[in-house]
Amino acid sequence: MSNTILVTGGAGFIGSNYIEMALADTSNLKIVNLDCMTYAGSDANMASFADHSHFTFVNGDIRNRSLVEELFEKYDFDGVIHFAAESHVDNSISGPEAFITTNVNGTFTLIDVARKYWMDAPFAVKAGKEKNRFLHISTDEVYGSLGAEGLFRETTPYAPNSPYSASKAASDMIVRSYFHTFGMNVVTTNCSNNYGPNQHDEKLIPTIIRSAVNRNNIPIYGDGMNVRDWLYVTDHCRGIELAFEEGKAGETYNIGGKNERTNLYIAKKICALMDELYPSSEGSHKQLITFVKDRPGHDKRYAIDATKISRDLGWKAAENFETGIEKTVRYYVDKYA
Repeated sequence: MSNTILVTGGAGFIGSNYIEMALADTSNLKIVNLDCMTYAGSDANMASFADHSHFTFVNGDIRNRSLVEELFEKYDFDGVIHFAAESHVDNSISGPEAFITTNVNGTFTLIDVARKYWMDAPFAVKAGKEKNRFLHISTDEVYGSLGAEGLFRETTPYAPNSPYSASKAASDMIVRSYFHTFGMNVVTTNCSNNYGPNQHDEKLIPTIIRSAVNRNNIPIYGDGMNVRDWLYVTDHCRGIELAFEEGKAGETYNIGGKNERTNLYIAKKICALMDELYPSSEGSHKQLITFVKDRPGHDKRYAIDATKISRDLGWKAAENFETGIEKTVRYYVDKYA
């Protein structure tokens, strides 16, 4: 559908995986990546495509309206895929302001500039711009916490429990309002927990692997029984691609891996793989697992029902948890060893 798209946050985990995939898949696609290179962004994440002739990197902030306007005028974007966000729950507890200014104000700035450029004279420089798409990447955490049963669906009421999830819920509502108020061509995706290459060291799975490699204690919050639905990052990127190209304007699509696992299971599984693939003379990696004080507002369980995107757009995960986690362990051992 689109020839030149703006990707925000493309030096981060999911964004960099998406750009690598998209450039490999589509010969006529040009991507401009706007990323302010916080701690979560990395030049290394862009190494595989940094010199691609159809890729341009701009170091800048989505909250900078004049910069965003300048980029729209210069590149005449056909679409936006909006990954950029502060995303670490612990950081949102200790410093929530950055989450509000980036996730809420930044999303508003980005979508408002897109609306004016595509839909409002004198900014709308070419006929048909109102058909251009704004795809907003969100999270299952906006729905709150599940009990032992049930799944998050697109119709699940929002009940965010952390400053992070509250900021993402607010940004989802902003995007939704631009469809209902202005008729803008928007789509939102809400995903379950991603894992795979390029994820920041702070996240659970990289932390477990890094700790195991270095023979440090592996910290697990509380009793380790919190459940997450794990989605391999390239499967998520395929879902994003389908939603961007084929999704219905104004719709939300939930993307999940159907891989519910407790945090303790994840730690034990990784340790078992480490014992098998990288045995240590100091004994099993499982002995490194250590329980630490739970974090405030720690949601008990997330799980996504991906029926809608599977039924309507034909999405299907290529990786099951066993294949995905082995690839992930090998990737991070190569990184940390």
